[in-house]
Amino acid sequence: MLKGRVFLSFLSLENKMTAANSSVQDSNSSVQDSFSDGSLERFTHFRKDEFENDWEKVVERKFGRVYKVKLKVWRETCALKTTANEDYRNMIEMSKIGRMKFNYLISIYGISKDPPALVMEYMKKGSLDNLLSNHFLMWPKKFQMIHEMTMGMNFLHSMKPPILHLNLKPANILLDDHLHVKISDFALVQWEEFSSKTEFIEHLTARGNINYVPPETFTQNPEPPGTKYDVYSISIIMWEILTQLRAYQGLSMTEILIKVSSGKRPGVEKIPEDKPPECEDMIGVMQQCWHQDCSQRPPFCEIVRLTEVLSEVLKIPDTVSRGEIRKRLPEQVWNVSDSSNDSIHSLLVRKDFESFKSVLRKEHVSMLFQDNNTLLHHTVASGDKESVQRILDLGAPVNCQSVKGYTPLIVAVLHKFYDICSLLTEHGADVNLSDDDQWTALHFAVQTGDDRAVRLLLENKARADAKEKDGWTPLHLAAQNGHDYIVRILLLHLDAVDEQEHQSGRTPLHVACIYGHVDIAKILLKNGADVNKQDNLQSTSLHLAADEGHFRVVRLLVNSEADLKTVDEQSYSPLHFAALKGHTGICRLLLNKGLDPDVRTYQNWTAMHLAALKGHPETILMLEEHHGSVNVQGKDGWTPLHLACHHGQEKVVTVLLTAGADPNLAEDNGWTPLHLACNISCFPSVLQLISHQANVNAQNNSQATPLHLAVQLSNIPIIKALLMNNAQRGIKDSKGYTALTLAQRCNNTEAVELLDS
Repeated sequence: MLKGRVFLSFLSLENKMTAANSSVQDSNSSVQDSFSDGSLERFTHFRKDEFENDWEKVVERKFGRVYKVKLKVWRETCALKTTANEDYRNMIEMSKIGRMKFNYLISIYGISKDPPALVMEYMKKGSLDNLLSNHFLMWPKKFQMIHEMTMGMNFLHSMKPPILHLNLKPANILLDDHLHVKISDFALVQWEEFSSKTEFIEHLTARGNINYVPPETFTQNPEPPGTKYDVYSISIIMWEILTQLRAYQGLSMTEILIKVSSGKRPGVEKIPEDKPPECEDMIGVMQQCWHQDCSQRPPFCEIVRLTEVLSEVLKIPDTVSRGEIRKRLPEQVWNVSDSSNDSIHSLLVRKDFESFKSVLRKEHVSMLFQDNNTLLHHTVASGDKESVQRILDLGAPVNCQSVKGYTPLIVAVLHKFYDICSLLTEHGADVNLSDDDQWTALHFAVQTGDDRAVRLLLENKARADAKEKDGWTPLHLAAQNGHDYIVRILLLHLDAVDEQEHQSGRTPLHVACIYGHVDIAKILLKNGADVNKQDNLQSTSLHLAADEGHFRVVRLLVNSEADLKTVDEQSYSPLHFAALKGHTGICRLLLNKGLDPDVRTYQNWTAMHLAALKGHPETILMLEEHHGSVNVQGKDGWTPLHLACHHGQEKVVTVLLTAGADPNLAEDNGWTPLHLACNISCFPSVLQLISHQANVNAQNNSQATPLHLAVQLSNIPIIKALLMNNAQRGIKDSKGYTALTLAQRCNNTEAVELLDS
């Protein structure tokens, strides 16, 4: 019996989805109308020619695409998210929220008109959706991710009024280099835009959200979704993180709706048995969050408190959290449980090893289970050395591989069954046999920091320089994960330390510098690593460490005679990298070594330009102290002050003006900083510029004054400020329009009254 009358005909909804899915492809007809909204002018607009040409499509879904792009000026990789027309106005709302910086929300840089898209922070590790299926997560990391999700949602719900997500799913939980969470796609789904609950649910289903929709949505209750909608969605994601499985796997949409409406939830028994004691409390929080009665679900302000306590208990030390797990082994290799009812296999499941050995016969050796795992694979995973010995004595092929290429030796290494590892090698196990991704047992041992297994494998002739499919050697993995003791072991077996992986051309030293492992960088340099080796983008270790802000690593590299003047393919020096990211201490260290503060990129940008662009006032001050020019003109004649005004960097505008920046320098098209501040409606910067004697009547190449721009944007406070500071009403632009004419054309009554008085 369903709890409450079901609002939808499940079968009819399921039949509608084919038509609904096909209709979302037509999306570009009236996007241009969105740009007539004056509110858009509050955001940074990006033109297509501001991006490098090599766009890389990383995601394609029914509702749009995501491209990996690089901004020429920023020299920063961004994500460009295109969307269907009906979502574009909601993207504007998302960009408003995204401008409020919060650690656990994706940062929004601005809007692109061609194509219509959001320009946002690029998350190298992709979505939680991909991570859960491809990586093996440790319990502390699972708890940390859950807590960070609740932090992001608590921020959204704490707004006045609360900002509902209504689109929460693993695909919208993004991850940075160190697997920290950032929530994306908030404000894209708006309840008010749907004419009925049926239309709302059809839209969610088309997005693949049905697993995360709470039961009250499927009833005749006319109430719109509230904050408890998102709480329910988070609970299902929590289950998927704890289990690393997909909720309701294999069920049709109709079956899911019936289960959820009747109060059934994913099985808690699916959570792995090796869970820590604290997991019971986390399960309790999860179950509260998916309560059938939405009024019984806790608010995020309470969930944050509960998950924070649990996450702190399992806190990952900083030295570990900077590393990562690159690869996850399938569940069936980790566990001996299987759907097979075969009696010999069931004895392994029950760990009845004596009975197993007594009934084991030669014909059992050739048995295959799920994904071509053999009985030897499962016997190794059981951990009983005598049973492994017995099956080997019966002729089991020691180098058998599963469908993904996993060998019994790899299974033993991952379980840290050292005596079984030795037994397998004694029986001829090939220590260099790799899986489908060309990972050897040594790669797995190094990744998990298992020095005992590393020694055992190397003693048995494992190749220390083996490369997996992307060209990563065990030394790369050790450098990435901060395993300095394993680095030392590997170096005893290596002739070269500067092997480059395929995708980026990075050496182990590059990797150590990216992740800030100063001790490993020191070891590699002492063992002959080339401090000035360049990767495929011509970046050196110093570029990479400066970009990431690792001061101690930068100091080590500088003291190791790194070339401070080397530039990458965009002609960026390490100083440019550090200034762009606001790493003031690193900039000071480099400049104290005699580096020119006004060194330019091929687009004529200096470190001062880049710090102004990204809003780093402390870096601006430090560069000025080292005689960096505040009036230097870069591409198209833009000064740091132009960039700061154009991008709304109010604090930087103040610092530059105080340091002597000229507010009346015009760029190549005649725009002064005051033009740009008016053009983005940045009132504080307008006041600052006027107070520093900016010419309020300056005309650009189109003869427009700042007053013309303020009137076009209907910004009354700026219009008043300009008029109070002697802006001339009668100046005409190149089309012959005065500010009053423009106000009349825009039907702006208040502006007309101000200008006509």
